[in-house]
Amino acid sequence: MYGDFAEPVLLAGESRVRVAASALSHLALGRASGTHYSAAGAFPFVAGVDGVGRLDDGSRIYFLALRPPYGSMAEYSVARAGHFVAVPDALDDVTAAAIANPGMSSWAALAERAKLQKGETVLINGATGISGRLAVQIARHLGAKKVIATGRNVEVLRMVGADVTIALGDDAAALEASFKKSFAEGVDVVIDYLWGKSAAAILSAGAKGGGDTAPLRFVQIGALSGPEIALPAAALRASAIMLMGSGLGSVKLERLLASISGVLQAASGFTIAAAPIPLSQVAQAWSMQDSAHRTVFTL
Repeated sequence: MYGDFAEPVLLAGESRVRVAASALSHLALGRASGTHYSAAGAFPFVAGVDGVGRLDDGSRIYFLALRPPYGSMAEYSVARAGHFVAVPDALDDVTAAAIANPGMSSWAALAERAKLQKGETVLINGATGISGRLAVQIARHLGAKKVIATGRNVEVLRMVGADVTIALGDDAAALEASFKKSFAEGVDVVIDYLWGKSAAAILSAGAKGGGDTAPLRFVQIGALSGPEIALPAAALRASAIMLMGSGLGSVKLERLLASISGVLQAASGFTIAAAPIPLSQVAQAWSMQDSAHRTVFTL
């Protein structure tokens, strides 16, 4: 719904921000529908979980973790102290808004959770979407020597810039063979955007093919293929797999902000497709999601 909402009333430690751009991310959609685990469940509220804008002193910032009921899809929002970072002058508003959240997901997973070391091999499970494509680029930027990408769209996988691509088809035996080959050659970190059957297959392959190598760090980020998997207990007992998550709650806010700052500083070297749309067209654009582009509402 597009309509009027009262201008924010500031509390101590808050600043007014004139919003320039706000991305329609999976998190924003989940919060608005009440399906995301971090949804407050209080109505009415303004949609949008982050954005780019200017403080009253002219500073241009990326801001997040807003105080309900205020969201970022509005002319004005609230920036809380310690909940925003500066946007580099060379980076435009739309690109900054589009890249911050999906870029942070893999940057935090790789740098904060997996502690990626230069020269390691990273497997990105689910690399055809915006976050997954960025994850391939960010893994390379952070020092990965080899990047393996999985996904159902083979044509897209060929364009993401990975060293090895694995198609997630219906042939379970072929998929197992592909994962087995990759783990035999060595995989240090898995970044998982899918969960579901492919994640279970990766964990199984990691347990069987890890040998005496360093522990496999499996970082779970998204669950586009389903919220649950069947995982034999022996897969964890018989291997050195470290299974962990990355997201709101598992990474402290200051470290998430550090990850976002890193993404914004390095953004000129990354590619992301953004589709700017005036906020007045929010009703039409809300249900027109395209995994190849990030919708960014502009004001």
